[in-house]
Amino acid sequence: MNLLAMITVTLVLSVILITVSFWLPLMNPDQEKLSPYECGFDPLGSARLPFSLRFFLIAILFLLFDLEIALLLPLPWGNQLPTPTLTHFWATLVLVILALGLVYEWMQGGLEWAE
Repeated sequence: MNLLAMITVTLVLSVILITVSFWLPLMNPDQEKLSPYECGFDPLGSARLPFSLRFFLIAILFLLFDLEIALLLPLPWGNQLPTPTLTHFWATLVLVILALGLVYEWMQGGLEWAE
């Protein structure tokens, strides 16, 4: 009986949330909401405009640090390994290499958006 009540409550709550999310937003989109966003460029204009590589740099840095978090996520379970100090050493080495790379990019001016 408890399982049946939980499934019923879950289904009712899901239907209510779907209904509210369908009717709640404003249904009068303007031209800005309907136009696609293409990194600040007009999508209907010429495709031969010069493109700033700083967009790519920021995206690559984001992916790099996102990957760092994904690599370091299992680190708390490293305490149960036979050599937890070795695991923490490698994690610290990864963090130091990434920090040095960030400092290098900063010193080279790669993170400056405007010159």
